[in-house]
Amino acid sequence: MSKRATIAVDIQNDYFPGGRFPLEGMEQAAANARAVLDAARERGDLIVHVRHEFADASAPFFHPGSPGADINPAAAPQGDEVVLTKNNVNAFKDTDLQRILDDNGITDVVIVGAMSHMCIDAATRAASDLGYRTTVIADACATRDLEFQGTTVPAAQVHAAMMSGLAFGYATVTDARDWIGNPPAA
Repeated sequence: MSKRATIAVDIQNDYFPGGRFPLEGMEQAAANARAVLDAARERGDLIVHVRHEFADASAPFFHPGSPGADINPAAAPQGDEVVLTKNNVNAFKDTDLQRILDDNGITDVVIVGAMSHMCIDAATRAASDLGYRTTVIADACATRDLEFQGTTVPAAQVHAAMMSGLAFGYATVTDARDWIGNPPAA
């Protein structure tokens, strides 16, 4: 049995065009995430889908029970794949994610999804801090423009900065084609 898990984080309808909080490049990121998930399935890796619901009804998106909070069909769970619901940025906080990984003997995690600067960052850092060998598939993640003190930071720069930071000390950062063609042994 594989010691690797692929964690698909927040690939939910509200992040797609027409959703309440669309991200730049989400459709392509989801297509790449789907290719990674399919390769992981073929290899017998554990697949965990994480979906975010805000507990506060005044949140701008991911309202409980709304279509926007549903996992997008582009990366839909198959069969008995695990689906966890979280209410925090960090997929490990107040969820069973670590227990599920540990119960399955997982040593390596591969992370795909959204948003690069929030939930991907938090899940990656937490996974690394918990001792998992962590890989992020950069082109299977998406984000959006951010604003700081009157300056707009384009999504491509936000994404590049986050991937650079994660690659510096928390994870191997690669792209879907390279990972599918040559995954590290697990």
